[in-house]
Amino acid sequence: MILDSILERKRQSIERAKKDFPLEDLGRSLAYNPYTPRPFADMLAKSGLNIIAEVKKASPSKGVIREDFEPLAIAQEYEQHGASAISVLTEEHFFLGNIEYLSMIRRFVRLPLLRKDFIIDSYQIVESAAYGADSLLLIAAILSKKELQNLIAKSRHFGIEPLVEIHSKTELLTAIAAGADIIGINHRNLEDFNMDMELAKRLIPLIPNGKLIVAESGLHEREQLEDLRACGAHAFLMGEFFMRQDSIGAALDSLLCPQ
Repeated sequence: MILDSILERKRQSIERAKKDFPLEDLGRSLAYNPYTPRPFADMLAKSGLNIIAEVKKASPSKGVIREDFEPLAIAQEYEQHGASAISVLTEEHFFLGNIEYLSMIRRFVRLPLLRKDFIIDSYQIVESAAYGADSLLLIAAILSKKELQNLIAKSRHFGIEPLVEIHSKTELLTAIAAGADIIGINHRNLEDFNMDMELAKRLIPLIPNGKLIVAESGLHEREQLEDLRACGAHAFLMGEFFMRQDSIGAALDSLLCPQ
């Protein structure tokens, strides 16, 4: 399974990072650089179509998606054309991301930033804060309820409200029990990368009132977004659609400001 390979490589990367940048060093970095998270949840709760636009070079299933990949320029174009927040892929080996993209984008873009990675260790929470994440992705499929609870609590310690991603009713119940306030429904199954574009519609009615709901993956038309918003979705995480466009700004305009 590709997910098992990703997680094994991620564990190795975390252990290497702990040696190269010990937790104490990350803590000192935060002390020297005061960190105030931007209001990620507030941006998702606005009326209208709230798009979390993703900075993403590649994926395990599609390979390199955008050859001409300039993370900062992409993020700035997202901001200029009305994105509500920006997702930054930081997984290095399978998605060709880099955590340095976070700090680089944060210096020049005012929108809240979501760190998208396979987060399985509290070290990564501190790392996320040190590099300027305003939210981070926690994937219910790869965490026990206790692990998820602990990582949510650790994130909130730094003022970061995580987006908890689910792909089934069982994972949804785990996310709710763990205290998730932002729930992302991923149409893509991370085990085999198959898509189920009706999943969000089936699961949204099961989510308690007061939670923010994000629909993820396979989205490319305004009609889809309007349909999901009518079902109760507050925001939409989109990456590959934008990364395949000659003009990212025009593509975002076509969703937010159709002619």
